[in-house]
Amino acid sequence: MAFDRSQPVLIVDDYRDIVRLLTNLLQELGFSDVDSEPNGARALRRLRGRDYALVLCDWNMSPMTGLQLLKEVRADDSLRRLPFIMVTGVTAAEHVRAAREAGVSNYIVKPFNVQTVRDRIEATVGRFAPLPRASSVV
Repeated sequence: MAFDRSQPVLIVDDYRDIVRLLTNLLQELGFSDVDSEPNGARALRRLRGRDYALVLCDWNMSPMTGLQLLKEVRADDSLRRLPFIMVTGVTAAEHVRAAREAGVSNYIVKPFNVQTVRDRIEATVGRFAPLPRASSVV
């Protein structure tokens, strides 16, 4: 079954420019329901209040880092299966290993482009469902 891009996605990043960039890229890819939070603590509250289909999360934030958020998500029975992609400039082997051990679904390294985002999301949740065709009015 193809992934439905009308499902809600949560971006977690403390840099507004990255949130704006990811939101624009997701909209370009056909995602219509995108929320954002500036840190892991606020994101966790939001995740417990709404059913998201996907999380794109930065690593370096406070008061709760992306890795801490990932661990909280994986420890929560209602969230543990949520696809979670870490979006970060941190490429050190120990960080990648820590994210994998914590149960990250995929990893996007900054800088990125629309094709990278699409590829990682599809590798995580499956191919996208076709976008509905615009109806023509005669």
